[in-house]
Amino acid sequence: MTDAIGIRRAGAEDIAALAPLFDAYRVFYGKPSDLAVARAFLTERLQREESVIFLAEDGEGTALGFTQLYPGFSSVSVARTLTLNDLFVQPAARRRGVAKQLLAAAAAHGRAIGAVRLSLSTAISNASAQALYGAEGWVRDTQFLTYSLALDV
Repeated sequence: MTDAIGIRRAGAEDIAALAPLFDAYRVFYGKPSDLAVARAFLTERLQREESVIFLAEDGEGTALGFTQLYPGFSSVSVARTLTLNDLFVQPAARRRGVAKQLLAAAAAHGRAIGAVRLSLSTAISNASAQALYGAEGWVRDTQFLTYSLALDV
C-alpha cells in the first residue's frame, strides 16, 4: 500500500470494492459473512439514493475503508441531519488516518448540504472508535438516552 490516501464519493461502479469492506464491517458487529447480501444492500441504497458512501483508497486504488451516511431531519431544529451509520477501515490500513479522513469527508458533505448535525453510535466496547470520535470533536450525548424496538418483519 502506498502512503497517499484519497477519499471520494462512491457510486454504483464501486460496489465490487465496497462489498468486501461492508461485509467485514458486519462481521465486526457479529453478523455472519455474506458478500451477496452486502453487495445487494449497498446496490439498493445507491440506486435508490438512500445513502451517501465515501470510499477511502490508497494511491494504487486499493479500497481501504468507507463510511455510509443516511439522511434524516430534526423536527426540533427543523433542519436536515445525517446519521453516520457505518465506518470501517481494513485492519491493515488502521492507524494511518483513514478513519479521520472519512470523518472529515462526512462532515464536509454535511456542511455542503446544509445539515445541522451528524450523529453516530458505536458499540460500548469499541474504545478505539470512541477515542477517535472524541479526538475529532464529536461529543458524547449526555442529555438523551437511545432506545430501539425490534420489529418482527
